[in-house]
Amino acid sequence: MSLSELQRLETAHVIGTYVRLPVEIVRGEGPWVWDDRGTRYLDLLCGISVTNLGHCHPAVVAAVRAQAGRLMHVSNLFYTEPAMRLAERLSSSSLGGKVFFCNSGAEANEAALKLARRAKPGGEIVSVTGGFHGRTFGALSATAQEGKQAPFAPLVPGFRAVAPTAEAITAAVGERTAAVLLEPIQGEGGVHVTPPEALAAAREACDRHGAALIFDEVQTGMGRTGALWAYRESGVVPDAMTVAKALGGGLPIGALITGERLEDTLRPGDHGSTFAGGPVVAAAALAAIEVTDDPALMERVRDLGERLRAGLREIPGVAAVRGRGLMIGFDLEHGDAPGLVLRALAEQHLIVNATGPATIRLLPPLTIDDAIVDDALGRIARLVAC
Repeated sequence: MSLSELQRLETAHVIGTYVRLPVEIVRGEGPWVWDDRGTRYLDLLCGISVTNLGHCHPAVVAAVRAQAGRLMHVSNLFYTEPAMRLAERLSSSSLGGKVFFCNSGAEANEAALKLARRAKPGGEIVSVTGGFHGRTFGALSATAQEGKQAPFAPLVPGFRAVAPTAEAITAAVGERTAAVLLEPIQGEGGVHVTPPEALAAAREACDRHGAALIFDEVQTGMGRTGALWAYRESGVVPDAMTVAKALGGGLPIGALITGERLEDTLRPGDHGSTFAGGPVVAAAALAAIEVTDDPALMERVRDLGERLRAGLREIPGVAAVRGRGLMIGFDLEHGDAPGLVLRALAEQHLIVNATGPATIRLLPPLTIDDAIVDDALGRIARLVAC
């Protein structure tokens, strides 16, 4: 089927919530994808930090094939080994509490908000400006971006957004605060690292007032920043965290992970999901964690991130470079990031993403090598020079 026929079908039958790039992707392997004409593209976006191990990683593919041939779905009315093993692995690798499975990052954040309100009924949720937590109503209410919120007002009451500074967070948290929800690094907001002093202030304020500190690690988690979970690098341990995107190695899964204090807050019937933690996606996630949770790989991610950021700073026309590990954003001196995304696809066969008028986001596979980094830098330099 031709691209024009796919576009016709979309126009006729798909609700228009996406602005798609004019390419049909038919195959992927490692850092590469191919379109229907056989053109190869270097993917520096990973499906927005989903295919962190590259496309169709052999360990994930093998796990999916094996599990799909045994059992695909039974619902959470029964036990399955992959789900229980995955919960154990997530807990032991992070906060040591318990896990609620869901299907996406937004759903994980919804579960976290219910957890906070269950622990402190009626309490206020404090989030920070520039953050992004999803498009469902609770997650959207915590996403302080006017353009995303305004069309769907009124939103869920009891949410308050403040600047991501120690002073603002300290002033906002009080006895009626149920939780502070924030990202260690704001991804959709343009790859802005939350200041360490702001994270520390949030921890101190939550401890003082009995509120829950919740880290949204939907994008930063699963090795993206050079540690399995970004909170490990901050020196601040949250009460709960949300993960998704790369957790399933390319399949849809999300999770809320608690520390011990909140592990029994939600009770039978408080929350649920028909497909959550299904055996196939749980098997995929177990395989993905097994590959990702490797000190040697995490060291490579940190080294490659430094190499990529240093190279970007040398490109004329690049105004600022931010990020950690292989979660990187850079600004263009002359703007038009959306235009660069289109030119990157057409002229350099490169997949990148714009998070604003002048900001490009890079989320390359964690498994790339020095040669791929240098290749990417060359393609970006040719684009920025035009």
